Amino acid sequence: TLENHYKDMQDMEFTIENGKLFMLQTRNGKRTATAALKIAVDMVDEGMITKEEAVLRVEPKQLDALLHPQFDAEALKKAKAIGHGLAASPGAACGKVVFTADDARDWKKRGEKVILVRRETSPEDIEGMASAEGILTVRGGMTSHAAVVARGMGTCCVSGCGEIIVNYDKKQFTLGGKT
Repeated sequence: TLENHYKDMQDMEFTIENGKLFMLQTRNGKRTATAALKIAVDMVDEGMITKEEAVLRVEPKQLDALLHPQFDAEALKKAKAIGHGLAASPGAACGKVVFTADDARDWKKRGEKVILVRRETSPEDIEGMASAEGILTVRGGMTSHAAVVARGMGTCCVSGCGEIIVNYDKKQFTLGGKT
């Protein structure tokens, strides 16, 4: 098989023309951190690669993602997404929504777990970002303030969720038709 030949999981492109199969190309397949670890272990167990080769196949960034909190896989299958953003910093977080850094800090002091929701973050939000279990922003990308700071702190962050409408005065946000 191609996997045996290349000693890695393969992503194949093919076409069928007039009932005949044509292989167009193959390349090492992309995979999540969890999949990379499982594939490496399976290939060692099957004798395809050595343990040393397996360690080299799992990127440090992937290991970092595995060390952060994760949602239960079965719960995720049952969940319904109400918005989309960029996974700017790995992990999973649950908590009550707050809209200011001061509230994040104060609520944490009371023992509450919070998610800091902002249109975008700035240096003034650092204390609140450090107090939050997770950060969610309307604007921003992988190099935004929220993303860079969250990665440095090891805090889960979703940035660039442009579907969110934040109302700071009412301390609420709307996403996926829900407020």
